[in-house]
Amino acid sequence: MTHLPGPRRTPLTAEEKARAEANFVPLVAEHLTAHGRFRVSADTPESIGLFQEVAHRVGELLGRPVVSYANGRYIVIAFGTQD
Repeated sequence: MTHLPGPRRTPLTAEEKARAEANFVPLVAEHLTAHGRFRVSADTPESIGLFQEVAHRVGELLGRPVVSYANGRYIVIAFGTQD
């Protein structure tokens, strides 16, 4: 019996990554403002990096500190403490 590997993920192109960031920023900003945190599945280094960049851009957009925490299964984006 042969064991077939699971599906392979193709890395995002630079254009796809830029589009994903641009589309996720307003969504995360709106959810963060309404609920105080945003949680999404992020189980690859690429998806974690994408949402860390989104968190950074949301912080710049809202003019508030934003932090992100990842555990290998999901990432949480929340407001950080202000100095």
